[in-house]
Amino acid sequence: MDVIKWNKSIIGNYSPQTSLRFDSTEIDGFIKTYPNLAVYADDIHKFYSNRKFAYAWFDKKGLIEQAGNLNSRIQHLGDEGLSAKVPYSEKLDTLMQALNGNKKDITTELMLTANYFAFSKIAWQGNLNDKDIQSMDWFLPRKKLDYQKYLEEIVTEPKSKLLSKDPAFRQYELLKGNLKRYNDLAVNEKWEPIKLEKKSLKVDDSTLSVKQIRHRLMLLGDLKTDNESEKYDEELLTAVKQFQLRHGLTADGTIGPGFMSNLNISPKQRFQQILVNIERSRWVPEKISGTHLIVNIPSFSLYAFRSDTLDWSCNVVVGKALNQTVVFNGELKYIVFSPYWNVPPSIVRKEILPYMRSNANYLAKHNMEITGYQGKLPVIRQLPGTSNSLGLVKFLFPNSFNIYLHDTPSKSLFTEDQRAFSHGCVRVGEPKKLAAYLLRNDSTWTDAKITAAMNAGKERTITLKQTVPVYIGYFTAYVDHNGLLNFRKDIYNRDKRLEEMLYK
Repeated sequence: MDVIKWNKSIIGNYSPQTSLRFDSTEIDGFIKTYPNLAVYADDIHKFYSNRKFAYAWFDKKGLIEQAGNLNSRIQHLGDEGLSAKVPYSEKLDTLMQALNGNKKDITTELMLTANYFAFSKIAWQGNLNDKDIQSMDWFLPRKKLDYQKYLEEIVTEPKSKLLSKDPAFRQYELLKGNLKRYNDLAVNEKWEPIKLEKKSLKVDDSTLSVKQIRHRLMLLGDLKTDNESEKYDEELLTAVKQFQLRHGLTADGTIGPGFMSNLNISPKQRFQQILVNIERSRWVPEKISGTHLIVNIPSFSLYAFRSDTLDWSCNVVVGKALNQTVVFNGELKYIVFSPYWNVPPSIVRKEILPYMRSNANYLAKHNMEITGYQGKLPVIRQLPGTSNSLGLVKFLFPNSFNIYLHDTPSKSLFTEDQRAFSHGCVRVGEPKKLAAYLLRNDSTWTDAKITAAMNAGKERTITLKQTVPVYIGYFTAYVDHNGLLNFRKDIYNRDKRLEEMLYK
């Protein structure tokens, strides 16, 4: 089992003893006394049946250390980014405090186990049901965990080596580690808006706002120390560029409106943003093995991974607010070189027909042709070539949303900070690199052959020998591969809705 070091462990550390046992009827009596835990009755029965009803949280010396660690996490659910409470958590704390020496207590034992299941399902699977999640246009597969199997497979570690791993997407742990900084800033700092004395600031400028910006970047961790200087120096330049990178801005070191807009967002707002993205991280698969692609819509980025290793990334263009890219997953199966673009009926109706009425040569000018009719609506496709809206290659992972990855002739859009311009599909900034990456294990596909196929002017479809999972997600806060906390604009206005659903 993969493991990472935890200062407070739950998983993998219940008591291995088998001589201290209790009668199975104790569970039914416990559930009758604490009915809000009835939903976990089957889990509790199965867990102890597999242990032949041996105590899990007590040994001959008394309560094991890991029981206290579990209780600590239950009593501090805010550290998990949760506003919910585990049923009878106060009662559990009282029971723990009242324990006397090495005396075992069946109520404490069962309360710990029941609360383990309650905590696990809240903290690792999320607070919303599938229907609520899908109402936010989120169609990635919901993470399913077999807690019985998880508990049954774990191995007790020595007290000096408390090792465990929460069964959650890696971002869960990384985002959770940033909550305290922003909560402390929200409590201790006023965070009044900083106003520039002029439109923008560059290196060697000296103003009061430079001093204020310097202090704020130190509080946020982009600057190690604050020398309180009003001069924009090289040390501050490095911090400014890092801040710009973390917020999806062009890292040119110029302090302007975009930079200040992000810098003036309060820690309380950022804290809430982290919380909703921690919740999103609870919904997705714990771990994805092998080669896979991830597209994060708010960061306008595509990431190519091999298990947990990032091989490379590039900019993408996603759907605009009126044509939002859907959050879902698929299996990339085909690469289509020199593709036709079969224009969707909605685009034909809303965009192309009006142009055709005003310009009889519109189709010829744009290398398009009519291939038939659906009722009175013409079926139109654009021929392969450099002007084709899909560019020189597209990548298909069959899905009901008709979304795919593709090249584009509009290369300039990839240099924009905000890149929501498409009708829903994802335009890839480095399509040839992606094609080469997907075909890297096939020696017949040389760089020259890929270039030739992209420019052949004749459509050619390649079926991959092994499909590649593609996950399209929506995270406005995440920790990048350099360990830096990133924030992005909520381009589809989904954060507020999720926040309201979580804390209503």
